[in-house]
Amino acid sequence: MLTLHELECDVLVAGGGAAGVPCALAAARGGARVVLCQDRSVLGGNASSEVRMHIVGANGTGRFDRGCELETEAREGGIIEEIRLENCVRNLQRSASMFDLILYDKCRSEPNLTLLLNTTVTAAEMAQDAPDEIAFAVAERQSTQDRFHIRARTFIDCTGDGRLAFEAGAAFLRGRESTAEFNESLAERQADDCQLGSTILITARKHDRPMPFVAPQWVRTFSQEELRLRLYAVPGDEEPTHEYGYWWAEWGGSLDTIRDNETIRDELLAITLGIWNHVKNGPPGAPPDDDPFDAAHWALEWIGFLPGKRESRRFIGQHVLTQQDLEASRVFDDAIAYGGWSMDLHPPDGVDRPDEEPCVQHALPYLYDIPLRGCVARDVRNLMFAGRNLSATHVAFSSTRVMATCAAVGQGVGTAAALAVSQGVPAAEIASQPELVAAIQQRLLRDDAFLIGHSYDSPADPVFTARISASSEQPGGEASNIRSGQTRSVHGERGVSPDRRAAGTHRWMSQPGELPAWIQFDWDEPQPIDTVQLVFDTGMHRHLTLSHHDGYTSRMTWGVPQPETVRDYSLQINRAGEWLTLCSITNNYQRLLRHSLPPETTASALRILVTKTNGLDHARIFEVRLR
Repeated sequence: MLTLHELECDVLVAGGGAAGVPCALAAARGGARVVLCQDRSVLGGNASSEVRMHIVGANGTGRFDRGCELETEAREGGIIEEIRLENCVRNLQRSASMFDLILYDKCRSEPNLTLLLNTTVTAAEMAQDAPDEIAFAVAERQSTQDRFHIRARTFIDCTGDGRLAFEAGAAFLRGRESTAEFNESLAERQADDCQLGSTILITARKHDRPMPFVAPQWVRTFSQEELRLRLYAVPGDEEPTHEYGYWWAEWGGSLDTIRDNETIRDELLAITLGIWNHVKNGPPGAPPDDDPFDAAHWALEWIGFLPGKRESRRFIGQHVLTQQDLEASRVFDDAIAYGGWSMDLHPPDGVDRPDEEPCVQHALPYLYDIPLRGCVARDVRNLMFAGRNLSATHVAFSSTRVMATCAAVGQGVGTAAALAVSQGVPAAEIASQPELVAAIQQRLLRDDAFLIGHSYDSPADPVFTARISASSEQPGGEASNIRSGQTRSVHGERGVSPDRRAAGTHRWMSQPGELPAWIQFDWDEPQPIDTVQLVFDTGMHRHLTLSHHDGYTSRMTWGVPQPETVRDYSLQINRAGEWLTLCSITNNYQRLLRHSLPPETTASALRILVTKTNGLDHARIFEVRLR
């Protein structure tokens, strides 16, 4: 018999993957009491050590890179950037388990967050007096024989498969819509139940001697012809390799990716090991001593037993994102995140369609909005969702599904939930309250999320009334840029559409070769200052994500801080003509820093003195905010 525990919180987040972790952290940091239920023993979902897919997003990869320094900086900011930077510096060995630990550390260290691992949401009890509201969720942890009734004011489904929303009876889409249903040119002529398939990944290591591989008798056999569009000519940025593969070993999209997941897992093991057998021992008919892929010294290091699932249920929200929304970069007044990955359609049968490319990527011309209404259930008043189960057609979902986009949406939804709870507003009514939506957007901007066409606006911030000066400045990198309200450049190619962009570098840059360098704020009257917030440059035009693919990682600055980032700096205030150092920071590698000052601190001038970066020969600061 399971022991029953009654829990109460402000926000329940079900699912601890790429969307759920930022969602829970954002809600907790926003002041809400949060419970995060994760059905596995580790966090991260498809990015965890159990699957090992790298987190990609709006900056694209392969044929559709979206990035140019000081012009197009599309990498997601906020919590996912914080996690990426932490992982880059603390996990230089690129360990999948170390990434698990970093995510666990983030959640465990958050005082407002209760983490329940190995705990699966199994049911939702609806309120007797309000059948369109969830009263409590039921979760079970079989490993300890515990059952939880979790009452919350807002419930957020980040499970991918949408288990909580499904149990609550929320309406959802499944399969591929017809062209006529949403007037989408990339949709199917006739609707069907097919979805993107799943993949099992492998890693391998090279040894100093031959390492034989004897395939199990049940593995699939592939000819050279059957793999010609995959192994022999891999689309995108990945050259054929042995240390990590193979995202294109996809299968199961013609089945039910939830109810048939065990069958899909078994077949994917046969497929993936069959490909490895092809690599190690040659195509059928190859001579016994032949080594066509130079793989004799390579051996399997790890093989996943949890399929990396691309698609299952998509829940119907107050708005359904479509192909046209993405292609036109449609303006949504309630935007809480952005995307930019191509519309990335795969044949549902995967490797069973050897004559079809493993994916067809339809590049999007600009970054696009993701609205809050696409993350609020149409028919359950206190239910939200974030991740690949948000409200979108199959075509639009093929872009929004990637994990960095899911993470940005997760932060947006978590932030919205926390602010709405604090004001007593149910999830279903958030988008209809412009002042609340504006407050959510401003909080996201304050937390270094990016929203297209929005800028930080706080008239009470002393920065906006200060006289700003600097030790030096570059053309285009003037000191006054730090109050532009935007913390990146997106005016370049494939950035923000021309009618929505604010051109410029949006950062102060001291003259090349000048360090130390400083930026200073002066006021006629002493200003009370409680907090100093800084946003530094972290090279967001580049790729930065944990990958076990050596070629992809070689395009990153991995294992060290990003060279643009300020490393050592001091905060100084002027009192009676004398500069006093309040704090000195060394070895920084993060982008967003907040410093709480001693109580009742006042200053007629404040200076940030940069003494060292992580590689660049000058200082760069996007933003200074004071409270």
